[in-house]
Amino acid sequence: MTGNGFVFSEKPIRIDSGSGPYLYDADGTEYLDFGASYAVTPTGHCHPAVVDAVQQQTEQLLYVQGSYPLDVRDELHSALAASAPGDIRNVWLCNSGTEANEAAIKFARSATGRSKVVATKRGFHGRTLGALAATWKQKYKEAFEPLAGGVEFVPYGDATALDAAVDEQTAAVLLEPIQGEGGINPAPEGYLQAARETTADNGAALVLDEIQTGLGRTGTMWATEQADIVPDILTTAKGLASGLPIGATLCRDWIAEDAGNHGSTFSGGPVVCAAATATLDVIEDEQLTDHAADIGASIVEELQTAVGADVRDIRGQGLMIGVEVKRGANRLLPTLALEHGILALPAGRSVLRLLPPLIVDHDHADRVVNALTEVL
Repeated sequence: MTGNGFVFSEKPIRIDSGSGPYLYDADGTEYLDFGASYAVTPTGHCHPAVVDAVQQQTEQLLYVQGSYPLDVRDELHSALAASAPGDIRNVWLCNSGTEANEAAIKFARSATGRSKVVATKRGFHGRTLGALAATWKQKYKEAFEPLAGGVEFVPYGDATALDAAVDEQTAAVLLEPIQGEGGINPAPEGYLQAARETTADNGAALVLDEIQTGLGRTGTMWATEQADIVPDILTTAKGLASGLPIGATLCRDWIAEDAGNHGSTFSGGPVVCAAATATLDVIEDEQLTDHAADIGASIVEELQTAVGADVRDIRGQGLMIGVEVKRGANRLLPTLALEHGILALPAGRSVLRLLPPLIVDHDHADRVVNALTEVL
C-alpha cells in the first residue's frame, strides 16, 4: 500500500495529464471527463489563462501570510464580492469546501450568540468535525463520534418541518440549493424562499452551501440567484481555482461585523488567489454560465428521449445532472470509463452524477448520451 491508498479506493486508471475536457493516462488513452473530479475543473483541465496566471505568480511570490495586504488577494476579494448575490460583500478565504462551511458555522454562532444549527437529511457539508456534524449520512460520521452537538436534521424540501425546527436558539440553517452527494436533489419550488423567510423571522443566519452548485454550474453564477434570494452566508470551493485548493465564505455585513476569532495559515495564498481570479475571468469572458445552461438542458432533453423509460428519473440544473437508475450506479462507472472512455461519478447508490467542465460542447454531450444509452 502506497500514497493515499489507505484513504482512497484507487481507480484502475493512472492519470498522467489533462487538457480541456479530457484526461489522459500514462499510455496516452483519452478520457472525456464528465465528473471534473467533483466539479473542480469548471474551465477544463489546464486552461491556458489559469496556467499563465499561476506561472506568473509563482515567479513573483509563492506565499505571504494573510494579514499582509496583497494585490492578488485584493483582486480576488473584489471579484468574489462583485459576483455575489445582493449585498454580500465580505470574503473569507480558506483551503477547501469543508473549511468554508466550518467557518460559516462559527461565524453564524458568533454573530447570533446562539449554538443550534438546522441541517437537512441527505445533506453533505464536509468532513471536518463541525461540518461533518451537519452532514446527514451516518457512514461518514460513525467512526469519528462524538461530534459537535446542537445540530437538528429535517427533511430536505419540507418547508413546514424547517419552520418548526427553527427557533430562538437557532444560529444557522445550512442548506444546499441542490443536494449533490445526496442524489442531485433540486430544492422544490418555493423552498429556499421559505427558508429565507423563516430564518429572517427568527434572527437566524441562512447559510447556502454552494460548494458544488456555484460558479456557473447550474446555469447562473450562483444557484441561489434562481430562487431570487440573498443568504446571509454563501460558501464556495471546488472549482474556484480550477483545481488548486481554495474555499471561500462570503458574508453579509451583520455576520462579518461579529464573526469572532478565526484564522488560517494558508488563507488567501498568492498562487491560488491568482488561479481563482483567472478562473472567474474565464467563466465571465467565455460566458460559461449561459453555456452550462444551454448544454445542460440539451443533455437532459436527449437523455429523456434516449433512456427516459429505462431509468427512474433525470434531474438537475445546468451541468449538474443526476440520472437515477434502477440498479446500482457504481456498477455502470467502470464500463463507461474502460469501454467508452467517459468518466462520471456516483451520488449515493442509485444516481449517476454528471459534473463536467463547463466548456464541454454538444459533440461531447452527444457522446455521453450515446454511451449511457448503450450502457443502460
